[in-house]
Amino acid sequence: MLEAAKTAPFGSVLGPLMATATFKDGQWGSPDWVPVAPLSIHPAAHVLHYASEIFEGFKAYRWADGSVHVFRMDRHLARFRQSAEALRLPVPPVELLETAILELIRKSADVVPEAPGSLYLRPALIGTSPNIGAAGSPTKEALLMVLVSPVYDYFAGGLKPLTIYVEESATRCASNMGMVKTGGNYAAALGPTLLAKERFAADQVLFAPHGEVQETGASNFLLVRDKHILTKALDRSFLHGVTRDSLLILAKDLGFTVEERRVSLEETVAWIKTGEAALSGTAAVLAPVGTLIIKDQRQAVGDGGVGPVVKSLRDALIGIYRGERADSYGWLRPVV
Repeated sequence: MLEAAKTAPFGSVLGPLMATATFKDGQWGSPDWVPVAPLSIHPAAHVLHYASEIFEGFKAYRWADGSVHVFRMDRHLARFRQSAEALRLPVPPVELLETAILELIRKSADVVPEAPGSLYLRPALIGTSPNIGAAGSPTKEALLMVLVSPVYDYFAGGLKPLTIYVEESATRCASNMGMVKTGGNYAAALGPTLLAKERFAADQVLFAPHGEVQETGASNFLLVRDKHILTKALDRSFLHGVTRDSLLILAKDLGFTVEERRVSLEETVAWIKTGEAALSGTAAVLAPVGTLIIKDQRQAVGDGGVGPVVKSLRDALIGIYRGERADSYGWLRPVV
């Protein structure tokens, strides 16, 4: 399995076990750890008709001494519960989530790769009430499941700069739903993203409605230069990334000035003439941007290559993940 995961697309190889728990009659049942298999779901299930679904994504890392540590699980579970509340799904207790996930990691210890690999964790929650007339009502039943996937470096063959198309009209999702990690937001961004790939061979789309920079379809966006980071201030219109938060905290301790405020497209164009840009997220950590396509015109970010500041920040955070750099924040929790 681990050998297959080295060359397989990210997240396509799953561990043999998953954790599950159900909500019914107003209460959560105990978690089970069962073989990964197709779900049996009623065709009238709430999730299939009214998109009552949320998920999370985070990682566990095997250190050089063989121990396994999970990164900022508490922050991810807080966001998971926040997303559940936003979609009026039954909110799983923290204790239930921790038990399900930590025991699943222990039971999956043999599929946690060594560096540069990691174990990607995917909790998901879906509404299962069988009622096609419940458009205006929350689901009364739900299924929690947690999958694991051994993954390797997102950039197979080495770090490479991305090409990003700037979308100035459409938004990634409804403005009040941006901070909710739900599949519908990603589906909404898929059309503009695929169109940009077809027209410009772009890797992603940066949404900047009315000239205000937000995020891409799957990552937060940061402007970077020596000892300076600029990024959009948190609001409900975009996802509050845990990787983003970790990078900003780390950068401040490394002596960076970190600005979180409104970022205009005009300011972004001026910045990239001499500065760097990057996307942050669990999968890629910090991905350098080499080109922005604005009004169908390509504009290089700096010299168009992998910027040294982005690379140094990425390496610093990965060093904490792998136990190669001191974790002075208490972000890593030992599991195995």
